[in-house]
Amino acid sequence: MHIGIDASRLAVTAHTGTERYSYELIAALARLDRVRRYTLYCNRLPPMLPLVGPNMALRSIPCPRLWTHARLSLEMRWHPPDVLFVPAHVLPLLHPPRSVVTIHDLGYLAFPTAHTTARRLELHLTTRWSARAAWRVIAISQATRRDLIRHYGVAPEKIGVIYHGVAPQFQPVTCRATISATLSHYGICTPYVLYVGTIQPRKNLLRLIEAFAQCRREWTGHTQCPQLVIAGKPGWLTTDIERRVAELDLTPLVRFPGYVADADLPALLSAALAFVFPSLYEGFGMPVLEAMACGTPVLTSTTSSLPEVAGDAALLVDPLNTAALAAALARLVDDAALRDELRRRGLARAAEFRWERCAAETLGVLTGAE
Repeated sequence: MHIGIDASRLAVTAHTGTERYSYELIAALARLDRVRRYTLYCNRLPPMLPLVGPNMALRSIPCPRLWTHARLSLEMRWHPPDVLFVPAHVLPLLHPPRSVVTIHDLGYLAFPTAHTTARRLELHLTTRWSARAAWRVIAISQATRRDLIRHYGVAPEKIGVIYHGVAPQFQPVTCRATISATLSHYGICTPYVLYVGTIQPRKNLLRLIEAFAQCRREWTGHTQCPQLVIAGKPGWLTTDIERRVAELDLTPLVRFPGYVADADLPALLSAALAFVFPSLYEGFGMPVLEAMACGTPVLTSTTSSLPEVAGDAALLVDPLNTAALAAALARLVDDAALRDELRRRGLARAAEFRWERCAAETLGVLTGAE
């Protein structure tokens, strides 16, 4: 059997959720299956390729524009695999009858103001078409599956839910030298509470900053005020978020270190007092699991997929309630026993999510009619 995979996400240097999903899943498939033939289609040579066996070949087919619908479509017309797998949202216009697509989220429908009108229309059309044109659809959470059924009328029996895994690198870092070097590199001082993700309105960072300002007033005089570290690459309306920090006179306490390399994340997470992820909407919420795997207590939202992923291993709060978010953050910082309990539960919860299982279940979908 010949399986083709759109591996264009491997060529993106700054990995976010969909890039990490593609990389880890392809790496796990390579470890799992050394029998079937694979072709990894890329629009340019990736800077880092997972360790793959001789049954996986890289096919670089450069194209400056419209790579998916133009160049990859032609490849599917001329040399179609038995099944095509697209790990992130968009099928090419020309594709084999057996094509599988992973839909990560429909956040552009839940929060349309987080995108430009043109980008929102593009996401709506391509995701709807891909979900309907695909032979099978993989959703990364039950929340995404429900959204696909409700908004796009995708047949429930067509959609399988397959959860992400946690990469082995995400584990507690205890080496003080490693932690010290990492914090020094990013200009971070302990203690600190940490957010990691794209800096954009959907992540609810304005309310997080306002909640932190409330906590700061309560901590004055009886608790050392931690830094708030907001790590990630800029997204839509980032300037408004940074401006709010200055308006609340929090500039000395709120740190924006920018994008954090994957190799540095475990140390940064392990040294944090807590991980705060108050997002309004997530298709999965991989940072929550990565923090748990590093033994970091987690505070996250009651919305979308986040309770599904966190289970009973995180402190959950209504992300629209700034006062509740502030109270939960203050409690987490002040209560060492609560942090210890969440740390224990989080390590156990994260251990349930493995890329090997994700790869096995994905391969089961791809080979369903083998």
